[in-house]
Amino acid sequence: MTRKNAFYAQSGGVTAVINASAAGVIEAAREHSDKIGTVYAGRDGIVGALTEDLIDTSAESAGAIAALKHTPAGAFGSARYKLKGLEENRAQYERLIEVFKAHDIGYFFYNGGGDSADTCLKISQLSEKMGYPIQAIHVPKTMDNDLPHTDCSPGFGSVAKYTAVSIREAGFDLASMCKTSTKVFILEVMGRHAGWTAAAGGLASEAEGQDPHVLLFPEIAFDEEKFLAKVDDTVKRHGYCTIVASEGVRNADGEFLSDAGSTDAFGHKQLGGMAPTLAELIKNKLGYKYHYAIADYLMRAARHIASQTDVEQAYAVGRAAVEYAVAGKSGIMVSIVRESDEPYRWTIGEAPLDEVANVEKMMPREFISEDGFHITEAARRYLKPLIAGESYPPYADGLPQYARLKNVAVGKKLSEGFEV
Repeated sequence: MTRKNAFYAQSGGVTAVINASAAGVIEAAREHSDKIGTVYAGRDGIVGALTEDLIDTSAESAGAIAALKHTPAGAFGSARYKLKGLEENRAQYERLIEVFKAHDIGYFFYNGGGDSADTCLKISQLSEKMGYPIQAIHVPKTMDNDLPHTDCSPGFGSVAKYTAVSIREAGFDLASMCKTSTKVFILEVMGRHAGWTAAAGGLASEAEGQDPHVLLFPEIAFDEEKFLAKVDDTVKRHGYCTIVASEGVRNADGEFLSDAGSTDAFGHKQLGGMAPTLAELIKNKLGYKYHYAIADYLMRAARHIASQTDVEQAYAVGRAAVEYAVAGKSGIMVSIVRESDEPYRWTIGEAPLDEVANVEKMMPREFISEDGFHITEAARRYLKPLIAGESYPPYADGLPQYARLKNVAVGKKLSEGFEV
C-alpha cells in the first residue's frame, strides 16, 4: 500500500471523551509510519476539509497527544454540518477530492454520531464514483447512545455517570429541605429521540423510594394525568419527588413538549426547555414548590467525573479505526461488542456504514418499567458497567489540567477558496 496522509475530523456535539478517540487515532497512526504519513485534522470538523483549513498534528508532542485522553470537548473544533447527496451538491464532493489530492490524503477518519456515519458512508462511496481511493472509517461518538450495531457509544458512559451522580446528590439535598421548602426537583437531560441518558439516572435508585422517583423517556408518550398523579403520590409518600426528564419527551400525538420552533444544521428540531415546562405544570396543577436544572453542556463536558470504561472504549475505537484502515478496510464503523455483563467484558468489532447511517437505536421496551416511569433490572444490567470506574484528570491549584494544542495550520495548496 502506498504511503498516504490521513484526515481526522470531529463532528457534532462533542463529549468528555471524544479527544481520547483522537489520541487513539493519532498515536496508532504514528505507529504505522510506513503506511500513514501526517495526520491532518480538520479545523471545525468537515468544514476544515472543505475550506482547506487543516491542522498539522505532527507538530504536537507525544505528551500533548497523550493528554487528550483526559481533556474534554473537541481539541480541533467540531461542526454541525451535514453533506448532502452527491447529486444534490456535487461541488462539495469535488472540493473534498481536490483538497485530499492536494494534500495526498488517502485515509479518512470521521469521529461522530449517526449523521457523521452518513457523511463517512458518502465519502467511501465518493471514493468509488470519483476514482480517488480513500479508506473511510467511522469512529463512533455520541452521548445519546443511539448508534446501532454497537453495544454502546463512546461519550455515553460519562454522561450516564454524570446523570446518576447528579440526581443522587440533588436528591440528598432535596430530602434535607423538603419539610419546609422545595418538594419537587427536575433534572433535564439531553436525548432528543432516545431515552438512554434519562435511563442512566435510574441507576442512582437502588431501593424503593430512593432518587430519582420518576424518569421520562421519549419512547413513552407523555400522559399528563398519570404523570401528575405519580408526582403527587410520591410527594405524599416520601415528602418530595425527584425527576429526570429527557429533553425529547413527546405527547401522544408525537409532538415534542418543548419544541422551540426551529431546527439545527442537521435538520433536527431545536428543543427549548423540558424542565421549565414540567415545573410550570406541577406548580399550576399541584401547587408544589419546585426547582429544576438543565444539564445541557455541563453534562457532556464533565471530564472530571468521566467513566473509566468510557475513556478506555473511546481510545480503543480510535486506535482500531487506524488498524482497520491500514488493513485495507473502508466503509465501516468501529463497534464495541459486549461479551458478558458480569464481569463486563467487551471487544472491538465492525459494522457496515450502510446499516449505521441515519439509524437510531432506541431504548427497548423491556428496559422501561411497566408504568413507564423507571428502568427495569435488564436496563440496570446493561447500564451499570458503562459508568464503572473513575478516570480523573490531573489537578493543579484545585483545577483540572487540560491539554491546549498548538493547532498549527497547514499551508494551503489550492488557489481557490470554498464557501460553506
